[in-house]
Amino acid sequence: MRKRELGKSGLQVSAIGLGCMGLSYGYGPATDISEAIALIRRAFERGVTFFDTAEAYGPYKNEELLGEALAPFREEVVIATKFGFNFDANGGQSGMNSRPEQIRAVADQALKRLKTDVIDLFYQHRVDTDVPIEDVAGTVKALIAEGKVRHLGLSEAGAQTIRRAHTVQPVAALQSEYSLWWREPEQEILPTLEELGIGFVPFSPLGKGFLTGAISETTTFDSKDFRNIVPRFSQEARKANQVLVDLLAEIATRKKATSAQVALAWLLAQKRWIVPIPGTTKLHRLEENIQAAEVELTAEDFASIESALATIKVEGDRYPRPSAGKGQSLRSGQTGSDVSFEHQKKCSRSRLRSLLHQSHHFLGVGAFSRKAGIASSFATISAILGHCVKSNPKRLALIACGKRKISAILGRSPTTKAPCLRPAIIVSTAPMPSPIQ
Repeated sequence: MRKRELGKSGLQVSAIGLGCMGLSYGYGPATDISEAIALIRRAFERGVTFFDTAEAYGPYKNEELLGEALAPFREEVVIATKFGFNFDANGGQSGMNSRPEQIRAVADQALKRLKTDVIDLFYQHRVDTDVPIEDVAGTVKALIAEGKVRHLGLSEAGAQTIRRAHTVQPVAALQSEYSLWWREPEQEILPTLEELGIGFVPFSPLGKGFLTGAISETTTFDSKDFRNIVPRFSQEARKANQVLVDLLAEIATRKKATSAQVALAWLLAQKRWIVPIPGTTKLHRLEENIQAAEVELTAEDFASIESALATIKVEGDRYPRPSAGKGQSLRSGQTGSDVSFEHQKKCSRSRLRSLLHQSHHFLGVGAFSRKAGIASSFATISAILGHCVKSNPKRLALIACGKRKISAILGRSPTTKAPCLRPAIIVSTAPMPSPIQ
């Protein structure tokens, strides 16, 4: 398989990698270990040199699997893993944690599980706003100097977070969702990566299987498959989104390819530094995905896709919306770098500023009425924070705090009156992935 360089990092990998999460986690029962090892080794035989895992997948089991499978040819492959979470006694995620001591501990443990002496690409799995990204990048920089890590990566980070990390330690790659049914990275992320010379590694490039054409409105999932709770995989959404699958099938017929191959070929054609990592538990799907690297789309194909997509509205959020009560902290890996839920009596200027400038997923900023307890005066506060707000009806982030604090944070005065406010309540209802990819 042809190779690609992740940005300007010097890190050369196969044009298509292998996302290994589904072998251990997220899509139902784990694959039999011997079968999983056989699939990973078959991928290597077919030219795949880029393998993606994380401590969160299992947790830990996926790293152990990959370490065993790749041991015979470790020097010929690139292994990417991730840090950033705490886990309870039952293996459940119990909050984000990117403190320097945690990063170091995860690195040491991952090296043992992966049976290697160096991690090729070490991603922060999700941005932890309790820890300045400069501290995270600095810790990984130190690990690189010590020879334990080769490159720093980020996942689902906003443009400003990427820039801040990159000034401390060059970021080799960003891993975020990107596919024909999730194109948000095109707005701000791809231009930022191109400017800085950072590679892009799309996860779920086949829409968690939907773009293959193998899933319909009548498909049922295993009880442990997280797609059961994903709005985009509701029966109604699948029925509505079938039009996108039909489009791929039509183009695939013309190209004598499959829908999955067209979807991957489309991604590969976007930028030469994009390396998708489709996952699978089936050998025939592995072969199908690998062959996508040989599919070339014409200008006519691209025009057909763009024209059709302009008329298609993808239904359903890509992740379920979390809920949490007052005073409760519910933290997981939602997109962007905003926290999931946090209630505080006091919130420092620096913390609010950090939240605003790190995230590219804010829709609006609202104020909570002391009496009604509902969001109000969106236009007023959004105008104050306009440069931090992105219009996206799929997400909502509310920051409620006193008018004086907002103006102090931004160095300007509000132009209109705001309602009586509770001081410093931050709430984000951004979609939360479950599991973390």
